[in-house]
Amino acid sequence: MTHNTPLSPRPLAHLADARRRVLTTAQLRAHGVSTADLNEQCRPGGAWRLLLPNVVLLHPGPPTSDERLHGALLYAARESAPGVPAQPGADEPHRTPYPEAMITGLAALTLYGFAAAPPLPSLDRVDVLVPRLRRLRTTGYVRVLRTPDLPAPRTVTGLPVAPVPRALADAVAELTDARAVRRLLTEAVRGGHCEPVAVVRELTDAKLLNRPHVVDAVDSLVAEGRALAENRLYRMVREHGLPDPVWNVDLRLAGGPHLGGVDAYWPDHAVAVELDTRAPRQDEDALWSEYARKREHLERLGITVVHLTPRSLRESPEQQATVVRTALMASADRDPAAHVVVLPR
Repeated sequence: MTHNTPLSPRPLAHLADARRRVLTTAQLRAHGVSTADLNEQCRPGGAWRLLLPNVVLLHPGPPTSDERLHGALLYAARESAPGVPAQPGADEPHRTPYPEAMITGLAALTLYGFAAAPPLPSLDRVDVLVPRLRRLRTTGYVRVLRTPDLPAPRTVTGLPVAPVPRALADAVAELTDARAVRRLLTEAVRGGHCEPVAVVRELTDAKLLNRPHVVDAVDSLVAEGRALAENRLYRMVREHGLPDPVWNVDLRLAGGPHLGGVDAYWPDHAVAVELDTRAPRQDEDALWSEYARKREHLERLGITVVHLTPRSLRESPEQQATVVRTALMASADRDPAAHVVVLPR
């Protein structure tokens, strides 16, 4: 008897739940199944079948999509002790059964409900994200992806799933169809799954922005994100009773240089709103420096610049309206701003 052998075998009759009809060989041993019994059950024509290395499907038929996902996670999960994958116990109800493993790529996007992602039964492969130093091979229908910084997973249908931006990057890395890439990125923004800046950051980290079809899709993504942010800004002004500004204008000193464009401007109060919809690219530092210089120049001229992000407008429009309203009210206590010419942009 080894230290992993239970004092009394635990029956398998309670494993009717589809998600528990996939177990590792170590878990089966913990339930009292001997190696001889396991080999007998998994022989051709037997009651069970080997789904992946050391992962057993407890029925002879093809696995369901749910069983394939759980099998992939069981295969990839870090073991808590030699030969024994970590499993939640009665005293550890919040412990994940799949430590250091999560679904990513197209399977993850399907779980998130992306209409542009294929249905689970049609996926030949399930991508699983694990830490870079894990010793694990791609096998069967499971493709193992490694990362030096494992993100915190989201729980979707009870499964650990990579955040949408990371799942998108892993999916896009394998796609050559420009239309498919564009549809996925567009749905991510339109569906409110994430902001463009987070997607582009992941694509940049994955070194995918040297692919023309990805760059084209990203340009459309950024434009889509800006249009959505502008609509949220219009709605914020209207729904929270702010005075009407002039929209999307260029500012210029009378007879002098161009000062830059802003998304909204209240001339009587010398208050401007600028949406930060910059996407992190290789020239991010230069873009930020240009943005900062413009803002500092406007503020030296007595113009208050309110900086808003698409995320802040989506998650807390009332709070952002209060910030703008406060700036408008404070204008009466400031020195008069320099006269600027307002031109349509």
